Amino acid sequence: MASTSQLLSLDKMIMNSLSDKELLEYNRIHYGRCDHNEIEIKRNTAELATKNDFEIAAYDFPTKKEQIRSPRIVRVGVIQNSIAVSTDKPIADQRQGIFNKVRNIIESAASEGVNVLCLQEAWSMPFAFCTREKQPWCEFAESATDGPSTLFLKEFALKYGMVIISPILERDDIHGDTIWNTAVVINESGKVIGKHRKNHIPRVGDFNESTYYFEGNTGHPVFDTKFGKIAVNICYGRHHPLNWLMFGINGAEIVFNPSATVAGLSEHLWAIEARNAAIANSYFTCAINRVGTETFPNEFTSGDGNPAHKEFGHFYGSSYITAPDGTRTPGLSRVKDGLLIAQIDLNLCRQIKDKWAFTMTQRLDLYAESLNKAIKHDYEPQVISNKGK
Repeated sequence: MASTSQLLSLDKMIMNSLSDKELLEYNRIHYGRCDHNEIEIKRNTAELATKNDFEIAAYDFPTKKEQIRSPRIVRVGVIQNSIAVSTDKPIADQRQGIFNKVRNIIESAASEGVNVLCLQEAWSMPFAFCTREKQPWCEFAESATDGPSTLFLKEFALKYGMVIISPILERDDIHGDTIWNTAVVINESGKVIGKHRKNHIPRVGDFNESTYYFEGNTGHPVFDTKFGKIAVNICYGRHHPLNWLMFGINGAEIVFNPSATVAGLSEHLWAIEARNAAIANSYFTCAINRVGTETFPNEFTSGDGNPAHKEFGHFYGSSYITAPDGTRTPGLSRVKDGLLIAQIDLNLCRQIKDKWAFTMTQRLDLYAESLNKAIKHDYEPQVISNKGK
């Protein structure tokens, strides 16, 4: 649920505080470009957003035309949303409430010609992993191939010829009903083409997710879709540079980072990590964070000495998209549901690789040799003594 006591938007606060000349200079320094290159939203889409109380914004990333290759224009979209029904209601009602609100946002994405759409981490449920209670929250876990969330999104993917990434709590009934934090990739024909399980599991503050699932076992898959090579770096993986690196090594052109993170813990990191990854790996990144403050029926503790509580902070939204050259969009609201769209040319990935030569100058051979030594139990760090001879 959205919190009215929160700052609405850092981007808009800055925009409203500076003169025109100052704002241009701020944009140049902070966003990497003076002009956000806003794309006009269709009237019917804007009306739908207003009626259903969600924000919508769209931006272009103009790219130089090449002589040999044709432009590879793709529209990507990301959705941030709050829960719709209080956490003390039946599981089916909570899930359906989110379906009902997200339906309108997906329809808006389709109206604006979005080709690849990604939802937030565990989008179809409250982020209940802070509670460490197994019931009723494990009842949200579902099959990646034919669970309620997948079946719901398959219809939209097929209807609109859209690739949809659906991060869910997965129930793996083939392997003993185990649970995973998983992103399901549905292609434009409405077929599940694969999934990726979260590689890095947090054990910090209220984020005690290892109570429910462990580190994923799917590696760093890149999905070769009709609209480019895409990958999914789920939430906590954004804190691990090598996780981003491996998706790039496997050829990703767009990496989505569906997340759930709260103010007071990570907000000062949020605008940096996905942007750094885009720069370091010469691909587009899409950082998605849920929004709202979720309150649970029973108190829980964090093991950090603080009093027991029923909510663990405000999910601050602020979803944004970064290009390989480091330019980025403004973020969505900190308090409202929203849809962020970016029109991109995938040719920019190679153009930036040619310009900065990061992939050419990286020393994977050196890193591999050093890491192979570092993982051994008798490793001795390469530290030069100050004693001399």
